[in-house]
Amino acid sequence: MASQVPRWSLVAIIFFLSFTMPEMTTKSVLAIFRPSPWKLAHATFYGDETASETMGGACGYGNLFTNGYGVDTVALSSTLFNNGYACGTCFQIKCAQSKACYRNVAFTTVTATNLCPPNWAKPSDNGGWCNPPRVHFDMSKPAFMKIANWKAGIIPVVYRRVPCGKKGGLRFTLQGNGYWLLAYVMNVGGGGDVSGMWVKGSKTGWIKMSHNWGASYQAFSTLVGQSLSFRITSYTTKETITAWNVAPSSWRFGLTYNANINFR
Repeated sequence: MASQVPRWSLVAIIFFLSFTMPEMTTKSVLAIFRPSPWKLAHATFYGDETASETMGGACGYGNLFTNGYGVDTVALSSTLFNNGYACGTCFQIKCAQSKACYRNVAFTTVTATNLCPPNWAKPSDNGGWCNPPRVHFDMSKPAFMKIANWKAGIIPVVYRRVPCGKKGGLRFTLQGNGYWLLAYVMNVGGGGDVSGMWVKGSKTGWIKMSHNWGASYQAFSTLVGQSLSFRITSYTTKETITAWNVAPSSWRFGLTYNANINFR
């Protein structure tokens, strides 16, 4: 007859494992974002080799050099832009089936920082490349030149969503006035996107912020003179993380504050 383990021993084992085994929750599983399948689209470029015309953009990232995005950026057609919820998402793009393709380049990786608006004056197959429901990438010229000869103008491509490997923590640029806080969220890792955001002052509870446009969220609250914490949820992975005490009580409008946390 097999010996039985005393009930108190089983309780002790479970108690021990609960403290020594890594926590596996639904949230941690959802946080694992993997590349999507390759799909067909087309790509063009805008601006020149300096990428100066890509600064700013519909996502509100401002100077893409000082804010860490550089020249490897893209404007998405409205079908992909998703009213700004796609800001910060990352894509691998390959030139495909064109004489303009550089054969020794597998792909280039870009971050969505802008919107390519429709041009209803032209048909979608002849100039209105970003007209819905077309999926289209209007790349910065330096990014386009990594995969194809720029003289081609427009090329067929294959693309896929990929995780955003960002160095450092989240960045929050604060705008507004004494009664209204507007926060731009930048350098987002993981899925790269944000679906929801909350702010907490040192004298308040958590306040849900509404989506303004692009990568910006707003709260109609008086928060000047309080240290600020932020809680954000990824649109892609549904993971929520909290950045505590990002901005000190002496924070000022127009400045950017770094957090020590990011999505994986």
